[in-house]
Amino acid sequence: METNKYPPVYQIRIEGHLDQRWLKWFEGLDVSPQPNGDTVISGPLDQSALHGVLNRIRDLGLELIHVQRSNTGASS
Repeated sequence: METNKYPPVYQIRIEGHLDQRWLKWFEGLDVSPQPNGDTVISGPLDQSALHGVLNRIRDLGLELIHVQRSNTGASS
């Protein structure tokens, strides 16, 4: 099994926009409110970090819509 030294990039879509006080829960990730009312949280995440973000989403009572992994992580 070949391992990439860069974690894959994930895009996580949730329903609604995040309150400003919750942004610190996702520090280090891009948090992008969308015009349709959803929010996309994205960034490079290994499996442990991904599960941590998903746990935060659950703990905040947010509705998870979609999780997508890109083919590769950062290469530069």
